[in-house]
This record gives sequence, C-alpha cells and structure tokens, in this order.
Amino acid sequence: MFGTVWSLLPPVVAIVLALITREVYSSLFIGILVGALLATSFNPLAALETTITDGYFAALSDTWNIGIIVFLVVLGIIVALINKSGASKAYADWARKRIKTRKGALLSTFVLSLLLGIDDYFHCLTVGSVMLPVNDSHNISRARFAYQIDATAAPLCMIFPISSWAAAVSGMVEGYNGIELFVKAIPYNFYSLLTLLMVFFLILTGMDYGPMRKHEMNAMKGDLFTTPDRPYENAEDAAIENPRAKLIDLVLPILILFAACTIALIYTGGFFSGASFIDAFGGCDASYGLTLGSIVALILVLIMYLPRKILSFKEAMDCIPVGFKAMVPAILILVFALTLKNMTSLLGSTEFVTAFVEGNIGSFGFLLPLILFGLAILISFSTGTSWGTFGILIPIVVGLGGVLSETMLIISISACLAGAVCGDHCSPISDTTIMASAGARCNHINHVATQLPYALTVAAVSCVTYVIAGLTESIISLFIGIALMLATLVAIYKITTKKSPDEEPQPEA
Repeated sequence: MFGTVWSLLPPVVAIVLALITREVYSSLFIGILVGALLATSFNPLAALETTITDGYFAALSDTWNIGIIVFLVVLGIIVALINKSGASKAYADWARKRIKTRKGALLSTFVLSLLLGIDDYFHCLTVGSVMLPVNDSHNISRARFAYQIDATAAPLCMIFPISSWAAAVSGMVEGYNGIELFVKAIPYNFYSLLTLLMVFFLILTGMDYGPMRKHEMNAMKGDLFTTPDRPYENAEDAAIENPRAKLIDLVLPILILFAACTIALIYTGGFFSGASFIDAFGGCDASYGLTLGSIVALILVLIMYLPRKILSFKEAMDCIPVGFKAMVPAILILVFALTLKNMTSLLGSTEFVTAFVEGNIGSFGFLLPLILFGLAILISFSTGTSWGTFGILIPIVVGLGGVLSETMLIISISACLAGAVCGDHCSPISDTTIMASAGARCNHINHVATQLPYALTVAAVSCVTYVIAGLTESIISLFIGIALMLATLVAIYKITTKKSPDEEPQPEA
C-alpha cells in the first residue's frame, strides 16, 4: 500500500470521525491506529509498536516539534502571568469604556490581527488572550471569535513577507530568490486575500450564515458556546483585579514578545553574523527562533512585574503550571496530529502525491493553477499541515520553471500556497486551527464546523479566479476575484436578511 491512494486513508478516517462524533482525541487516535495497521499489514502487535516508536516517539523527538510545544507552553505562562497580574482585567475595563458595540469589538480584533502577522501560532494565542474579554463583554460567540482569529492567522502570514511562513516558503524554492518570489506571488494568493476581505465584510454587515448563525444568535441571548462543552466558561469572571496593574502591563509584554520573537528569528538566520535582514528571515529556524524569543520575553516580563510588586515571586512561579495546564488540550491535539502525519509518511503519502502530480502536470494547461489549488487543499486537509503541503508541491512546480512562463510559475506557486491555507482552515487536525480554538477558548469541533461554510465560500470563488488567472496570466484576475467575492457575499447577505427575525435559536443536543 506504500505510495498509493491508501496512504491518505488514516487522516480521512480521523477527519470523518471527528466531524461525526464531535470528539477529536479518539478520532485522531483511531486514525493513527488505522495508519499503523496499514503500514504493518494488519499485524496488531507490530501496529502498536509502530504507533509508539514511529508515531509518538518520532513526533516528540523531532526538535522542530519540541520547539513549537515549548513555544506554546511559554506563551501559556506569559498569558497566565498577564492574567494573574490583573493586566487583563485592566485592559478589559479600559476597552469596555471605549469599545461600545459588537462591530467595534470585532473591528478592533481585526486591526490587532493585522499587526501580528509574524507567525500564526503567536497570532492565534496573542489575539485570543488580549481580545477575549472584549469579545465576551459584547456577547460575541466563541465560535465567531475563533473564526476571526483563524481567518486572519495563516492568510495574513501567507501575504506578510516578514513572517515565519515567508521564511519557510523561501527555503523551499531552489534556483530563485525565495523572498522575491514570495512577494511576487502575493497578488495571486486569492484565497488568503479574499478571506481577509470576507472577514472585513462580515464585520461591517454583521452577517453570519450556516452553523455560525445559530452560535451568534445564541450569543446575543447570553450563551457564548451553544453546545454543552464550554471551555473556560468563567474565564472573564475569574479575571483578577489588581490596583497596581495598568494598561501598559498588558500592552508592553505583547510588544516585548513581538520584538523578542522577531529578533530571535533573524538571529537564527544569521543577521548578526552579516546576513541581510531579508536573507536572515529567509534562512531562519522558526521553531528555535520562536522558542528563544518567547523565553527571553518571559524573563523580561518577570523583570517588568516583580520589582514593581505587581506579582510576588511565588505568585509568578505559580503561573508556570497554570500556563502549562492551559495549553495541555492544544498540545495533546497537536501531538496526535503530528503522529498522524508520521503515519501518512510511513505509508508514502508524499511519494503518492509527487508521482501523481509529475505524471499529469504536463496536460493541465491553463487549468494548472486550479489543479494545484485543489491538490493543495486535499493534501493540507488530509494531513493537517500547510507547510508540509507546499513542501511537497512547490519543488515540483519550481522544477517546471523551464517550461512555464514567469507569470504562470508565480501564479502556480500562489495556488499551492493558497490551497495549503484553505485545506488548513477546513481540517480539524490542522495545527493552526487547533491554535485558533485554543486562543479563542472555543470547543474545537464547534470552530471547525462553523468555519467550514465560510472557508468553502472563499474556496469556490478562488477556484473561478484561478481559472481566469490561468487564462489571462494577468493581475486583472485579482480584481475580478474581488468583484466575484463581493457579489457572492452581497447575494448571501440578501438571502440571510430575508429570514424570519423571530427565529428562536436553541442549544444543540
């Protein structure tokens, strides 16, 4: 079964089970076991050994994965420190006096998101911790909050040249200036650009549809969760009030974290050894850089709090297990997802996709961007990783540089990147989707189910736009895509506003 379509069965099983049962841990575990059984020709003992050694042990011994997990833990500790200091309460009180409406809360969340495009994990957890009290105070559902975080995480990183994603992409482009190619690809990254446009449209109009509509209607009546699973239900009520804490005690730690992570990323890329800023970002080690930057930020935050007696030393140390505990659900899902990825690798999913694309890519013609967009969605959705997806497809596309025009090469690379983000948004085993749920403190399956119709809407418009781009090989396709997206959203808005205002939302069973 190695290198065949069967290599995609384990993630498909996990995803289907997660959507049916609305329980992600067992679904991922069953998907892992299916992969292990396929890899060992259905030998139960060998499958169990493979699950442990080639699955979990391999995932937890990979330095990149460990770096991301440590980064999550340190972020959790910093968030715990901010909450314990009373800075979150101080910010919430400040924001309530100035942000008077739901639209204002969502718009301020959107603006903050635009400033934090350096990394998707950093974005999800930082925006979540800062804006949660504000969104809760205006009765915005956790599902809606999670969508807005997720929809401005990977899409923003994918069009932000100074980001860990730009660094990852540039490292996969041999024979070209990676950052230059990344920048040229931005106007053709239709899914990312149109998703940001959609978020802004939804904020301005207050429109919601699909499962999200029920969540938002319930939230307006005071139920932020809709389903019985209500993670961190009393988070705001538990916020600590400290007369010594000020607004700066929340803002400055975030700025310190942003600056420390940025400096650490370019440090790992050799900036302080003579490399240019762009080259340093292009060659950085995102996992190590984010870990290093977050640890430095944690130390600086402690130095900021302790001398001013905002926190005692014991209170600060108590935040370490609290922060770790807060990240445990996200870490568990992430480890399961990484293990599932290892199972698909054992079955040769990369080899299967590579052989399929290389064997058929020459006959695609002007449909090449559309086909690559669809393939990227399929791979990213099945494996739960954007980076792994464009890591598979981009080298194949770059290898066609001699037979494609420069514009078609750029459009094709953009299609790979856009499809990777789209599949990432749709997949319940995506690490970024997991981080968005953690940042918004939302039930993970609720987030996936409510986000899916929105992601599919943008994906449908992007498909049409990539056909136009393949035909015209012109930037005019972007403007046509924007017009199509706005027309689609206006049509949906007119349909949803015709619904009865007497709808009575009920919690799901």
